[in-house]
Amino acid sequence: MLAAALPGLAAAVLGLAASAARADGLKCTLSFSLRGWAAFYQTASGRGTLHCSDGRSMRVRLEAKGGGVTVGKSVESGHGDFSPVARMSDLLGSYVAAEAHAGAVHSAQVQAMTKGEVSLALSGKGHGWELGVAFGELKIER
Repeated sequence: MLAAALPGLAAAVLGLAASAARADGLKCTLSFSLRGWAAFYQTASGRGTLHCSDGRSMRVRLEAKGGGVTVGKSVESGHGDFSPVARMSDLLGSYVAAEAHAGAVHSAQVQAMTKGEVSLALSGKGHGWELGVAFGELKIER
């Protein structure tokens, strides 16, 4: 049931990001890979690449932490869409999140995050076993 609601949640998050967009801003995306473990407290780290509409890209480090009702181990890979920003450096920093995910063996995940006026909608797939709801933080650093 939760898995069926994930595409609708992603569309709503992207719609909110688009409605808050400035016409003159850079449109940027994130491709990423995370490895982590969760047993009531979730932690993951990984790498990603920011790609912006001006043709620039930047490799970044990712650190995710959170708590909630979560158990499992996963390797996540996916895609993120940011609300438009003035400069690529505006994408760096800490984002706060509330997420919902469910799955076994191959799990799907949608997560909405914010950092001030910058919004980030992540979608990803993982391997392992996960079930739960977690709240957390994602740090994007050079």
